[in-house]
Amino acid sequence: MLHVTNRSVPFAALLLLAACSTTAPSAAPVMQAGHGKEGDEQGKAALLFSQHRADIPHVVVKEAWVSVAAPEDNVDSPASWLQDGRLMVAATAKSTDQLIIYDGDTGQRLRSVGSSGTRPGQLNRPNGIATVDDQYVFVVERDNHRVQMLALPDFKPLLAFGDAELLQPYGLWVRRHGQGYQVIVSDNYTLGENANGEEIIPPLAELDRRLRRYQVRREGGRWTAGAAGHFGDTSEAGAIRVAESVFGDAANNRLLIAEEHIPTGTRLREYTLDGKYAGRDVGAANYKAQAEGIALMRCRDGSGWWLASDQFDDRTVFHLFDRRTLEHAGSFVGNVTGLTDGVWLEERGDARFPQGVFYASHLDVAVSAFDWRDIAAALKLPACER
Repeated sequence: MLHVTNRSVPFAALLLLAACSTTAPSAAPVMQAGHGKEGDEQGKAALLFSQHRADIPHVVVKEAWVSVAAPEDNVDSPASWLQDGRLMVAATAKSTDQLIIYDGDTGQRLRSVGSSGTRPGQLNRPNGIATVDDQYVFVVERDNHRVQMLALPDFKPLLAFGDAELLQPYGLWVRRHGQGYQVIVSDNYTLGENANGEEIIPPLAELDRRLRRYQVRREGGRWTAGAAGHFGDTSEAGAIRVAESVFGDAANNRLLIAEEHIPTGTRLREYTLDGKYAGRDVGAANYKAQAEGIALMRCRDGSGWWLASDQFDDRTVFHLFDRRTLEHAGSFVGNVTGLTDGVWLEERGDARFPQGVFYASHLDVAVSAFDWRDIAAALKLPACER
């Protein structure tokens, strides 16, 4: 079972806190287990929105709340669910090997779950997280090389899978599929490190396993998972050099995958659900720092918007793209939110956020929330019936 603790965290000045962002496979890939650096951060110079503000058309949207900072956690990604009609948020804490649970309406930190280790319910460098059907949460553990499935709201461990194939997993997308769920996991495997301590990206021909697919189903009263293949384009145009965030839109047969490799040109690449590069990139002209988290707002009539973070160190730019055409639809920044990794969009909302709410990690120490009504008003978006 997961260990549950209540913790009181002292208040820290969010605006002055400097986040510490340092910034295989061939037949026998080399894996650097347990190191703290992220593959997309090595050799990355500080990028400041304050120095590029004039070059990026944007509006400012004030955060509905920002949680109290906890520098020891190294917060990566949030995901939400409805519990008794009220929103709850869980965020991965990479340094403390826990999930932090927040009140989704206020940002109050309620408790932490998890502890370091390899047993069911324990975590080792949790990164990507997703909730589904208000019943389950899936968590990627980079350094346990696996995905765990836990039951909400008590976080009872149900299943762990992927450790036989995954080398350095980061992000995931979960959808209903058949009698269970399909889980697509990004795997940022490398060929070890060079003399400067920088991870070596495999050659193009060996990037065909950047994403892995699993089928999760309930059989005989218990949950099981089976590997259902891998994919990744190996062309110069379609390959993913640094893989982390991935999100899908089944209605449009579309996966968007963040290419975080700055020398190649950071952007979102479009794949089909069967894992083929669709020949189109998204946001190449809009990203100025680094593509990170991805989310989707879906409207009843089939319209909507993709939301994706551009990770400046001091302030994150959130780009919106049309759900159908993938054309750029505008960008916004918060008052303080910066250095965002993962994001999550709760489309349904609750009494506090009746039209939905957008959650984003902040400076590696906290989570921010944006009321969808404020985003839509600032960018003059049409109404989105859901």
